[in-house]
Amino acid sequence: MRVSYVIRNLREDEVNIPIEWAREEGWNPGLHDGACHYPVDTSGWFCADYDGEVIGVGVATNYDETFCFGGFYIVKDNCRHHGIGWDICSAILAHAGDRNFGVDGVYEMQDKYTEKMGLRFAYRNIRWQGVAAGKEQPDLVSSQDVPFEELLAYDTAHFPVERRVFLEKWIHQPEATALVKLDKDEKISGYGVIRKCYEGYKIGPIFADTPDIANEIFEGLTAPIPGEVIFYDTPEPNTAAVRMAQERSMVEVFGTARMYTKMAPALPLNEIFGVTTFELG
Repeated sequence: MRVSYVIRNLREDEVNIPIEWAREEGWNPGLHDGACHYPVDTSGWFCADYDGEVIGVGVATNYDETFCFGGFYIVKDNCRHHGIGWDICSAILAHAGDRNFGVDGVYEMQDKYTEKMGLRFAYRNIRWQGVAAGKEQPDLVSSQDVPFEELLAYDTAHFPVERRVFLEKWIHQPEATALVKLDKDEKISGYGVIRKCYEGYKIGPIFADTPDIANEIFEGLTAPIPGEVIFYDTPEPNTAAVRMAQERSMVEVFGTARMYTKMAPALPLNEIFGVTTFELG
């Protein structure tokens, strides 16, 4: 197998493969994640091809010349321990180049990621599971009613770099809701998105100036889907976000190690109440 497989880019019609594998791994991606992710950096979607069969995948999204984020790193069970994973990693690292490269990795792989890829631990992210029981929030508006450039600026203040292509896809995806909080001067003070996943719904991101605004957005996002299973990913250093989950009797079901090859980006973690996605940062 070592000499027979090749590392190549996934075609657009193959984007469903890592999404489906992620579902099988229990990561519960969104139904439309591929359509939102792929256009951001089409040359960053890699696979190991063995005689026409995809046996491993990995994605490295170059947002700009300074920042890259990786995810969907999976090798088929019966194809592991043949060096396939490392060859995919090598392609990912070559694609990332000198950019700061970030991942949300499983805890058990931290040492290997440090040894093989030079990644360093920054903090934990926690996935919570619960049941939607939100109340309508009349002071929130749809993202469609806010100038996109203003929403992009607010998003960029809470992410390492601008992600114009992704954000435009993310807030317009089917089976999703994006809500925005405006202050008395009609300036954005928070926004959030909830999307349909293979199981239930997943919230992400929630960026907000204060915990009260974050709570308001959480309530507004979950109000239309009472009784549905929901998932919510929080940075552990944001204790107010963790408390939001706990106060709603949500249960911790999964976690990741946020890691970077360089210094962790200087972000206002106290305003990041919900991670956008473990696959794209």
